Amino acid sequence: MASLALSIKNLTKDYDNGFKALRGLSLKVETGDFFALLGPNGAGKSTTIGIISSLVRKTSGLVEIYGTDIDQDFSTAKKYLGVVPQEFNFNQFETPLDILLYQAGFYGISRHLALPKAKELLSLMSLWEKRHQQARLLSGGMKRRLMIARAMMHDPKLLILDEPTAGVDIELRRSMWSIMRDLNAAGTTIILTTHYLEEAEQLCKNIAIIDHGTIVTCTSMKNLLGRLGSQSYLFDLSLSLNEVPHIPEIVARLVDSQTLEVEIQKGKSLCDVFDWFRNEGIDVLSMRNKSNRLEELFLKLTKSSPLNEEDAGSI
Repeated sequence: MASLALSIKNLTKDYDNGFKALRGLSLKVETGDFFALLGPNGAGKSTTIGIISSLVRKTSGLVEIYGTDIDQDFSTAKKYLGVVPQEFNFNQFETPLDILLYQAGFYGISRHLALPKAKELLSLMSLWEKRHQQARLLSGGMKRRLMIARAMMHDPKLLILDEPTAGVDIELRRSMWSIMRDLNAAGTTIILTTHYLEEAEQLCKNIAIIDHGTIVTCTSMKNLLGRLGSQSYLFDLSLSLNEVPHIPEIVARLVDSQTLEVEIQKGKSLCDVFDWFRNEGIDVLSMRNKSNRLEELFLKLTKSSPLNEEDAGSI
């Protein structure tokens, strides 16, 4: 099997109105990766996914899925590919079980083989008890999970998740994170697009950021986060402080009497801060990042702001 799950070379897309959605985009995703594709609205993420899945016609360039050129043999390439789009696009009056069985039929999978696969996936997504209920009656989070189950019915080797947790609450989002991790651990290569940058930081090994139709950076998540010159943390303390403490080589300020903000430069350690707390007899009740680290880098690299999920769906 090809070592690359996805290979894109010099991909362009020009619309009739003159808009250039993609400008020579090149990208490689290794087999087994959990890969984040991020960018502001209008950057070209959805256009790229549309081309990979044959819903958008490219202007030029090469796209290969597990070594198969989508122009030369898309019927083979699509067997490797599962796509979970942003919008719900199943029949709302069908049941989850029927939706999965019909999907299997599109790939020539017999009902005899599809039934146990559907049960396996609906159980994994905690939907088996809802299998005979019309999909329109499911909650938003259940519909999201149903979309993932449908995309997995033919056992794709590459799964593209386009904003899979948009609009779901925190508890459901964390539950879906666990599902996505399990799918990846079982061998499925995953490409994730998301506006929740914390999600990409938590889940993905590698990341590409696209802006104005080109890749502005493509690297490991660890290397990208390592570019930050400093990090700021907020500490909730057991004791009240009357003045800003002096911690050697650490910039600190009081948010309030029991909340301390510290800025740690690259190369310095949080251990110095905890040593100071220990010496002063101050217990730390909780600690958190002041802001999302990946979000800070995203802003610097794209010179634009992350958009919320209500903005999702443009080119």
